[in-house]
Amino acid sequence: MQELNYICCGDYYIPAIRLPEADRPIGRWGRLHRDYIKEHKPIHFNDLCLSGELWTYLADLNEQAQSRFGLIIEQMKASEGVTERMKQHDQMAWVGAMNSIRNRAEEIILWEMIYGEGAV
Repeated sequence: MQELNYICCGDYYIPAIRLPEADRPIGRWGRLHRDYIKEHKPIHFNDLCLSGELWTYLADLNEQAQSRFGLIIEQMKASEGVTERMKQHDQMAWVGAMNSIRNRAEEIILWEMIYGEGAV
């Protein structure tokens, strides 16, 4: 149990409550998920805010989404044969293939982790 300290303000004592220090960035994926749960799941959002776990939850989600995003891109590159050799010989085809892979990977992350049913 945490000891509760009070601050005297005039005739009243107010609890000195502080949120934990947030030193990890929530990033793009964390911001997107925060906006989603704020609008569509307000009870869950309020629970996270009141318990002081919102920032940690979003930072964890951002890290997981970023690593999954990189993994999906690497797997798609391997399965579709997008290599550095292709980049050297036909740059426009490589750029088109990488844009396609990146867009599809982003859609997967958005559906699975940010907005989809498995998001929360």
